Amino acid sequence: MQLATQDVPAMRIDPDTSTLIEKLRLLTPEQRARVEDFIDFLSDQAKKRAAWGRLLAIAPALEAAGISPMSAEEIDAEIKAARAERRARLQQAATKNSTQNGRCETG
Repeated sequence: MQLATQDVPAMRIDPDTSTLIEKLRLLTPEQRARVEDFIDFLSDQAKKRAAWGRLLAIAPALEAAGISPMSAEEIDAEIKAARAERRARLQQAATKNSTQNGRCETG
């Protein structure tokens, strides 16, 4: 999405951000897409680190409650189960949307 300068409200942008924006403007659309993918990758990493930090923060409470630590195999099984559940929900939602869109077109 490209905005003309007059469409953007006046705001203060620090020099580093301004320099980065100028560099982005020099890139081709394909290069900007690669930059965006990399930014998404970095953002995902930050989210994962934050989730890991939250998990580690509750570890002492779990230990105090007498809950035994999970083995690597148990953790792996939980992750696989959560991913399978998420895939099933997404597939179900996609099927539901596809069915609803089909009804709208014929109705």
